[in-house]
Amino acid sequence: MSSWLGGLGSGLGQSLGQVGGSLASLTGQISNFTKDMLMEGTEEVEAELPNARRKEIEAIHAILRSENERLKKLCTDLEEKLEASELQIKQQSTNYRYQLQQKEVEISHLKARQIALQDQVLKLQSAAQAVHPGAGGPPAAPAFAYGLTHHAASFHDDDMDFGDIISSQQEINRLSNEVSRLESEVGHWRHIAQTSKPQGSNSSDQSEICKLQSIIKELKQNRSQEIDDHQHEMSVLQNAHQQKLTEISRRHREELSDYEERIEELEKLLQQGGSGIAPTDHLKIHEMQKTIQDLQTEKVASTKKIEELQDEIKDINKKLSSAENDRDVSRKEQERLHVENRQITEECENLRRECSKLQPDAVRQGDAVTGGEGILAQSASVEEEVLKLQRALADAENEIMRLSILNQDNSLTEDHLKLKMHVEILEKEKSLLTQEKEELRVSLLKLNNEYEVIKSTAARDMDLDSTLHDLRLTLEAKEQELSQSLTEKETLLAELEELDRQNQEATQHMILIKDQLSKQQNEEDSITSKLKKDLNDEKKRVHQLEYDKRNMTKELDVQKEKLVQHELALNDLHLAKQKLEDKIEDLVDKLNKSEKSNLNMQKENFGLKEHIKQNEEELSRVRDELTQSLNRDSGSDFKDDLLKEREAEVRSLKQSLSEIEQLNDNLNKVAFDLKMENENLGLACEDVRRQLEDSIAGSNQISLERNTTVEVLKMEKEQLEAELSRAEERRLEEASKYEQTIKELSKARDLHTSALQLEQQRLTTLCQEKDLEIAELKKNLEQMDTDRKETKEILSSSLEEQKQLTQLLSEKEIFIKKLKERGSELQEELDKHSQALRKNEILKQTIEEKDRSLGSMKEENNHLKEELERLRDQQSRAAPVAEPKPLGSVTELESEVLQLNVIKGNLEEEIKHHQKIIEDQNQSKMQLLQSLEEQKKEMDEFRCQHEQMTVTHTKLFLEKDEEIKNLQKTIEQIKTQLHEERQDVQTENSDLFQETKVQSLNIENGSEKHDLSKAETERLVKGIKERELEIKLLNEKNISLTKQIDQLSKDEVGKLTQIIQQKDVEIQALHARISSVSYTQDVVYLQQQLQAYAMEREQVLAVLSEKTRENSQLKTEYHKMMDIVAAKEAALLKLQDENKKLAARSEGGGQDMFRETVQNLSRIIREKDIEIDALSQKCQTLLTVLQTSGPGDAVGGVNSNQFEELLQERDKLKQQVKKMEEWKQQVMTTVQNMQHESAQLQEELHQLQAQVLVDSDNNSKLQVDYTGLIQSYEQNETKLKNFGQELAQVQHSIGQLCNTKDLLLGKLDIISPQLSSGSALSSQSAESLRAVKPDASSPASQRELEELRKSVQEKDATIKTLQENNHRLSDSIAASSELGRKEHEQTDSEIKQLKEKQDVLQKSLKEKDLLIKAKSDQLLSLNENFTNKVNENELLRQAVTNLKERILILEMDISKLKEENEKIVETTREKETEYQALQETNMKFSMMLREKEFECHSMKEKALAFEQLLKEKEQGKTGELNQLLSAVKSMQEKTVKFQQERDQVMLALKQKQMENSALQNEVQHLRDKELRLNQELERLRNHLLESEDSYTREALAAEDREAKLRKKVTVLEEKLVSSSNAMENASHQASLQVESLQEQLNVVSKQRDETALQLSVSREQVKQYALSLSNLQMVLEHFQQEEKAMYSAELEKHKQLVAEWKEKAENLEGKLMSLQERFDEANAALDSASRLTEQLDLKEEQIEELKKQNELRQEMLDDVQKKLMNLVNSTEGKVDKVLMRNLFIGHFHTPKHQRHEVLRLMGSILGIQREEMEQLLHEDHGGVTKWMTGWLGGGSKSVPNTPLRPSQQSVLNSSFSELFVKFLETESHPCVPPPKLSVHDMKPLDSPGRRKIVANVPESFKDNTESRSGRRTDVNPFLAPRSAAVPLINPAGLGPGGPGHLLLKPISDVLPTFTPLPVSPDNSAGVVLKDLLKQ
Repeated sequence: MSSWLGGLGSGLGQSLGQVGGSLASLTGQISNFTKDMLMEGTEEVEAELPNARRKEIEAIHAILRSENERLKKLCTDLEEKLEASELQIKQQSTNYRYQLQQKEVEISHLKARQIALQDQVLKLQSAAQAVHPGAGGPPAAPAFAYGLTHHAASFHDDDMDFGDIISSQQEINRLSNEVSRLESEVGHWRHIAQTSKPQGSNSSDQSEICKLQSIIKELKQNRSQEIDDHQHEMSVLQNAHQQKLTEISRRHREELSDYEERIEELEKLLQQGGSGIAPTDHLKIHEMQKTIQDLQTEKVASTKKIEELQDEIKDINKKLSSAENDRDVSRKEQERLHVENRQITEECENLRRECSKLQPDAVRQGDAVTGGEGILAQSASVEEEVLKLQRALADAENEIMRLSILNQDNSLTEDHLKLKMHVEILEKEKSLLTQEKEELRVSLLKLNNEYEVIKSTAARDMDLDSTLHDLRLTLEAKEQELSQSLTEKETLLAELEELDRQNQEATQHMILIKDQLSKQQNEEDSITSKLKKDLNDEKKRVHQLEYDKRNMTKELDVQKEKLVQHELALNDLHLAKQKLEDKIEDLVDKLNKSEKSNLNMQKENFGLKEHIKQNEEELSRVRDELTQSLNRDSGSDFKDDLLKEREAEVRSLKQSLSEIEQLNDNLNKVAFDLKMENENLGLACEDVRRQLEDSIAGSNQISLERNTTVEVLKMEKEQLEAELSRAEERRLEEASKYEQTIKELSKARDLHTSALQLEQQRLTTLCQEKDLEIAELKKNLEQMDTDRKETKEILSSSLEEQKQLTQLLSEKEIFIKKLKERGSELQEELDKHSQALRKNEILKQTIEEKDRSLGSMKEENNHLKEELERLRDQQSRAAPVAEPKPLGSVTELESEVLQLNVIKGNLEEEIKHHQKIIEDQNQSKMQLLQSLEEQKKEMDEFRCQHEQMTVTHTKLFLEKDEEIKNLQKTIEQIKTQLHEERQDVQTENSDLFQETKVQSLNIENGSEKHDLSKAETERLVKGIKERELEIKLLNEKNISLTKQIDQLSKDEVGKLTQIIQQKDVEIQALHARISSVSYTQDVVYLQQQLQAYAMEREQVLAVLSEKTRENSQLKTEYHKMMDIVAAKEAALLKLQDENKKLAARSEGGGQDMFRETVQNLSRIIREKDIEIDALSQKCQTLLTVLQTSGPGDAVGGVNSNQFEELLQERDKLKQQVKKMEEWKQQVMTTVQNMQHESAQLQEELHQLQAQVLVDSDNNSKLQVDYTGLIQSYEQNETKLKNFGQELAQVQHSIGQLCNTKDLLLGKLDIISPQLSSGSALSSQSAESLRAVKPDASSPASQRELEELRKSVQEKDATIKTLQENNHRLSDSIAASSELGRKEHEQTDSEIKQLKEKQDVLQKSLKEKDLLIKAKSDQLLSLNENFTNKVNENELLRQAVTNLKERILILEMDISKLKEENEKIVETTREKETEYQALQETNMKFSMMLREKEFECHSMKEKALAFEQLLKEKEQGKTGELNQLLSAVKSMQEKTVKFQQERDQVMLALKQKQMENSALQNEVQHLRDKELRLNQELERLRNHLLESEDSYTREALAAEDREAKLRKKVTVLEEKLVSSSNAMENASHQASLQVESLQEQLNVVSKQRDETALQLSVSREQVKQYALSLSNLQMVLEHFQQEEKAMYSAELEKHKQLVAEWKEKAENLEGKLMSLQERFDEANAALDSASRLTEQLDLKEEQIEELKKQNELRQEMLDDVQKKLMNLVNSTEGKVDKVLMRNLFIGHFHTPKHQRHEVLRLMGSILGIQREEMEQLLHEDHGGVTKWMTGWLGGGSKSVPNTPLRPSQQSVLNSSFSELFVKFLETESHPCVPPPKLSVHDMKPLDSPGRRKIVANVPESFKDNTESRSGRRTDVNPFLAPRSAAVPLINPAGLGPGGPGHLLLKPISDVLPTFTPLPVSPDNSAGVVLKDLLKQ
C-alpha cells in the first residue's frame, strides 16, 4: 500500500516539477516582457517630447495635402474630359452610324445589281457556250475584283467630312463604271445567246459555273475584308477626333484654370492690400493710382472711339442703302435707255421709209435707199449678236456659278480678280463708248446732211418747208439723243463708281462668305446625297427598263419555246437548289460546329458546376476541420491561412465562373445568330421548294396542254417569228440607243472630268499665284510688324523718356526747393554777416574813441610826466625824510606805464588785424553776393527750362493724341485690307490665340526689355550724370564757401580778440597810471566790451556750425539718393533672379514634391512596420504565457478566466496587425499609383510643352490676324468665362463631395470585410465568455466564484453596450446579406457567431481610425497653412509680373500709335503729291479750254463769213446756197458739240477742283471730321443748286439760240421764196449743174456708206456695252443674293449657337440636379460618418477601460504565478492524505472476496511490484487486520465519518474496482462538444433572453456540468474534496483551449494520460481493471 502511494506521489512530483520549471521560465519571460514594454513606453514618451518630429510630420502632412489637392484637380479635369469625350463620341458615333447605314444601303443596292447582272451573265454564258464552247470565256472575274481593295484607302486621311465625301464620290463613280461595264457584258452575252438560239443546243458547261461560284466566294471574302477595313478606319478616325477634342478641351480648361487662378490671386491681393502697406509703398500706390486713372481715361477715349466707329458703321450702312437705291435708279435708267434705243431704231425705220418714198421722185436716191437697207441689215445683225452675247453671258454666269460651287475655296480670290477685270473692261468699254459716240455724232451729222441734200434735191421748192420742219424735228431729236447720251455717260460713270464701292463691299463680304464654306460643304453633302438618290432612282429606272425588256424577251421565249426552255429553267432551278443546298450544308456545318462548341461549353459548365459543388463541399469540410482544429489547438494560425487560401480559391473560382458565364453568353448569342440564319435559310429553302412544286405543277399542266397547244403553236409560230424579228429589231435599236446614250454620258463625263482637270490646273496656278501674293503680303506684314515694333520701341522709349523727364523734373523741383531753402539760409547768413559788420563798425567806432581817449591819455601822461619832473625837483629840493615813499610810487607808476605801453602796442596790432579781417569779410561778402546772383540766374534759367519743358510736353501729348487717332483710323483701314489674308484663319483658334497672346507678349517683352531704347537709356544716364556733376559742383562751391566763412570767422575772431586784449592791456595800464578809480572803470568797461565781443564770436561760431550741419545734411541726402538708385537697381536684379528661380522651381518643383511625398510615405510605412513587430512580439509573449500556465490551488478558476481574456486580447492584436498590414498594402499601392501617375503626368507635361512650343510658333505667325477677331469674340469669351467659372466652382464642389463620399464609402467597405472575416474570432471570444463555474464545496471558493460572477456580469454589461453599438453596423451588413441567409441558413449561424467575435475586433479598428483622423487633421491644417503661404508668395510674384506685363502692353500700344502717326503722315504726303498732280492736270485742262474757246471763236468767224457769202450769192446759184446752208448747219452742230464738250470739261474741272478742296479739307480737318462732313454736305447742296442754275442758264441760252436760228430760217425761207423766181430763170443752168452734182452725189454716197458701216459698228459696240451693263447688273444681283444667303447662314449659325448654348445650359442644369442629389447623399453619408465617429469615441473610452482592467489582470496573473510556484515547491514529494484516506476507506467498504484486488491496485499505485504484492496477499488475512489496527491505533476517532446520503446508500454495494473505473472514466472524459445554436435559438442583442444567455452560462451547458458534478458527488466519494482543491477539468470547456483539463495541456508528453475506455454494460469491472493493470 505504501509503495503504491509512493509511486503515485513520485509521478505527481515529477510532473509538477516540470510544470514549475516551465512556469519559472514563463515568469522570467513575462518580467522581461514587462520591462521591455515599460522601456518602450518611456521611449515613446521621450520621442513624442521633441518638436522636431512633429515638425517633420507637419511638413509631410503639408506635402501630402498639396499632392492630394493636385490629384483632386486632376480627377476633376479627367472627369470633365471624360464627359466631354463621351458627348463627342456619342455625336460622332451617331454621324458615323448614319454614314455607315447610307454606305451599306448603297453597297446593298450595288450588290443586288451586281448579282442580277452576274445571273444574266451566267445564263448568257451557258447559252453561248452551248453553241460556242470556246468563244466567250468569263471576262467578269478580274473585273469584279477590280477596285474592291481600293475602297480601303479612302478613309486613311484625317480630313474629316470633306475627304469622306470625296472618297464616297469616287466609290460611286467606280461602281457606276462597273455597272456600265457589266451592262455592256450583259448585252454582249445576250447577243451571243440570240445568235446561238436558232441553232438550239441545250448543253451547259459546268466548269464555268464552278468558276463563277469561286468568283462569288472571292467577292464575298473581299467584301468582308472591305467591311473590316472600313470599320478599322472608322475607329482610327474616331480616335483621332477624340484626341483633337481632348486637346482642345484640355487647353480650354487650362485657360479657365489660369483665369481662375489670376482672379483668385487678384482677390487675395485685394484682401492683403489693406494690411501691410509700408510708407515706402505709398509712392508705388500713388503711381498705380495714376496709372489706373490714365487707363480709365484711355478706356473712356476708347469707348468714345468705339461709339464713333459705330456711328461710322451706321453711316456706311446708310451709304450702302443709298447705293442700293442708286443701283435701282441706274437699272431704271438702263431700261429707259433700252426704250430710247428702240425709239431710235423706229426713227431710223421711218427715215428709211421716207427714203423709199423719195425713190420715184429721183433715181439718184437709189444709192441712199440701198445704204438704208444695209443699215437695216446691220441693225438686225447687231440685234442677233446682242442675243448671242446675252446667251454667252448667261452660259458664262452658269459656269461661274458651277465653278463657285465646285471651288469655293478659290472662288473668293477669283471673284475678286474677276471684279477687277470687269472694272478694267468697263473702263475700256467706257473709253470705247465715248469714241464710238463721237463717231456716231459725226456719222449722224453726215447722214443728216446727206438726207437734207437728198430732200432738197428731191422735193425742190415744194417740199422745202416740210423738209425744213422735219430737219428741225430731227435736230431736236438728235440734240435730245446727245443729251441722253451725255446723261448715259454720266450714269455710266456713277455706276462705275458704285461698282467700285460694291467691289470693296464684296471684298469685305468675302470673309463672311469664307465662314459659310463649312455650311456650303454641308449643303454639298446634301446635294451629293440627293445626287446619289437620283443615281439610285436612275439605276432603278434602268433596272425597270431592263426588267421590262427581260419580260418582253421572256414572254417571247415562253411563247416560242415553252417546251424547250422549261427543261433549261428546271436545270437552272436545280443549279440554284444545289447552290442553296451547298449554302445550307455550310450553314448546317457551322451550326453543328456551334452546337458542338455549345455542348462542349455546357459540358465544361457542368464540370465547372460540379467542381464548384466539390469546392463548396470541401469548403464546408474545411470549415468543420477548422472548427475541430480550433477546438484542438487554440494557438495555431493555421485556420486563418486556410481561410485565406480558401477565400482566394473561391475568388478565383468566381472569376472563372464569371468568365465562363460571359463565354456562355457569347456562345448563346452566336448560337442564336446561327439559329436565325438557319431559319432564314429554311425559309429560302421553302421558297425554292414552292417554286419547284409550282414548276412541277406547271410542267404537268403543260404536258396535259401540250397536245392541244402544239397545233395552236404551229399557227402562232409564224406570227411569233414575225413579231420576234420586229421585237429583235426594236431591241437592237433600243440597245443601240442605250449604248449611244451610255457613250454620250461617258463622253460627257470625260469632258466634264477634262474640264474639271483644266479648271483644277487653272485653280492650282491661281492658287500658286495667290500663294505668291500671300507670301508677298506676309513679307509686307512682317515689314509692317518690324515697323510696328520699331514704333513700339520708340514709343516705349519716349514714354520712358517722359517718365524719366518727369522724375528729373520732380527731382529738379525738389532741388530748386532745396536751393530756395539754401538761398533763404544764405540770406539769413548775409543778414547775420551784415549785423556782424555793423557790430564791427561799432567796434571800429569804439576803437577810434579808444584811440582818441588814448591820445588824450598820452597828453595827460605828458602833462603828468612834466608834473612829475617838477615834483622830483621839488622833492630833491625838499627834505630827504620824505623820499622813500615817492620812489616806491614812481617805480610803480613806471611799471604801470610800461604795461600800458605794451597794452597799447597790442591794441594797435589788434586794430590792424581787425581791419584786415573786416577787409577780408567785405571781399567774402562780395563773393557771396556774386554767387547768390549766379544762383538766382541759374534758378531763373531752370524755371524757364521747366516752363519750356511743360509747354513742349503738352504739345507732344496733343500731337500724340492726334497721331493715336490717325493711327486708329489707319489701323481700321489696314484691318479692312487684311481681311483678305484672314481666309485661312479658323475660328477654333480663338481660344488658342488668347493663350498665346500673353505668351508671345511675354516673349517679346522679354526680348524688348533688354533692347528697349538703349540709346534713350544712355541719353537719360548722360543727363543724370550731368545733373549729378552740377550738383557736385554746387556742393563743392557750398563747401568752399563754408570753409572760407569758417577761416574768415576764425581769423577775424582771433585777430579781434588779440586787438581787444592789447587795447584792454593799454587801457588798464593807462587807467592804472591816471588813477585807480578811473582805471577800474575803464577795466570794467573794457571787460563788458570783451564780453560783448565773446558773445558775438559765439554767435558767429553757432552760425558756422549751422552751415556745416546743412552741408552735412546735403551730403547725406545726396548719398541717400545714390543709395536709392542703387537699391532700385539691386531690386531689379533680384526680381530677375527670382523670375529665373521661379522658372527653375516650376520645372523641378513637381518632381521634388513627389520625391518628398514618397520619402514621407516610406517613413510612415517603416513606423507602422515597427509597431506591427512590437504587437507581434506582445502576441508571442502572451501565447507563451498561455502555453506554460499550469494548475494551481483553489484560485485556479480565476487564472483560467484571465487566460481566456488574454487569448481574446491576442486575437484583437492579431486583427490589429492584419489591419495594419492591409493599411500598409494600401499605402504601398497608393505610392505605386502615385508613381505611375507621376510618370504619366511627366509624359503629358513633355507633350504639353512640345505642343505649347508648336502653338507659340503658330500663334506668333497668326497674331496679326488675331487683332481683328478679338472684337467679335469678346462677348462670347466673357460669357464663356462666366460659365466656365460657374462650372469650375460646381465641379470643384462636386470633386470635394465625391472625395468625401469615396473616403466614407472606402471606410465602410474596409469595415464590412473585416466584419465578415473577424466574425469567426468574435464568436470564439463570445464562447470564451461563457465560462463554466464549477461547484465548490468550500464556502471560500463559493465567495470567490460569486465575486467573479459579479465581475463577469459587469464585463457583460460593458460588452452589451459595445454589442449594442456594433449592432447598428451589423444590421446594415445583415440587410445586404438577407438573401444569402435565406439560401444558406446553416452557414448563417456560424457567420453570426463570427460577427459577434468581430464586434470586439472593430474597437481596435476604430481606435486606429480616430488616431489616423486626428493626425490627418493636424496634417491638413499644417498643409493648409503652408499652401496659403505659398499661394500668397505666388500671388505677389504674379501681381508683379502682371504689372510688368501691363506696362509692356501700354508701351506696345504707344509704339503702335507712333506707327499709325507715321503712316498718317505718309498718307498726308501722298495726298499732297496727288493734289499737286491734280493742280497740274487742272492747269492743262484750263489750257485746253482756252484753245477750245479760241477754236470756237474762229468757227464763229467762219460762220459769219459763210453767211456773208450766202447773202452775196442769194441771187446766184441755188446749189451753192444749199451747200452753204449745209456747211452752216454743220458748223452750228460743231459749235454745239464744242459747247457741250466745253461744258463737260468745265464739269470735270469743277469736279477736280472739288476733289482738291476735299483733299485739302481732309488734310486740314482730320480732327473735326464730322463738322467737315456737315460743311461739305451744305457746300455740295449749294454747288448742286449752282450747277442747276448754270444748267438752267445754259438751257435758256440754248433756247435763245434756237429762237435766233428760227428767225434766221424764216429769213432764209423768205429769201428762198424770192429766189424761187430766180430759180425758174436759172433752171437751165441747174440742169448743167445737176450732172456735176450727180458726180458729187456719188462721192457723197460712198462717204455715206462708210459712215453707215461705222454706225453699224458703233451700234454693235453700244449693244455690247448694254450687254456688259446687264452682266454687271446680274453680277450685282448675284452678289446681293450671296449676301442674303450669307446673312441667312449667319442667322442660322447664331440660332444653332443659341440652341447649343441652351442645350449646354440644360445639361448644366441636369448636372446641377445630379450634383445636388450627390450632395444630399454625401451629406447623409457625412451624418452617418459623424454618428460613427461618436460611436467610435465611445468605443475608444471603453477600450481604455478594458486596457486598465487588462493591466490589473496581468498583475493578478503575476501573483497567481508566484502562488503556483510556491504550491509546486510545497507539493513536491508529498502524498495526498485525502486520496490515501479515501483508498483506505474504500478498501474497507469493498466486499471481502474483492479486497485483494483493491490492495493490488494500491500497491501498483504506490509502486510495489507485482510479486511482492502477491506474497503479501498470500499471507494470512489477519495480518492485514493487525496492520490496520496497529496503523490506526487509537486514531480511528480522527477519521471523519462522512454522512451518507440516501442516494449513496444504494451505491455503496458496488465494488471498489467499479467505483475506481468510474472515477477514471469521469477524470479522462473528454469535454462536452460546443453547443450548436440554430437561428431560432439566437435572440437579438437587446432582448432579455439574449442578455441572460450572454451574462450567464447557457442552460444546456449548465445542465451538463451540474449533472456531471452531481454524478461525481453522488458516485465518487473521492471527488468531493478533490474538486475543491484543484479542478482538473477546465470550467470553461467551450473556450479556445479545446479539452478543458489543464494537466493534459502542456504535460501530455510527460504524464501518463488515462485514455477513456469504451466500457460496455456486459463487461464487468474486473475485466476493465485487469486491462488497466496490464497497461
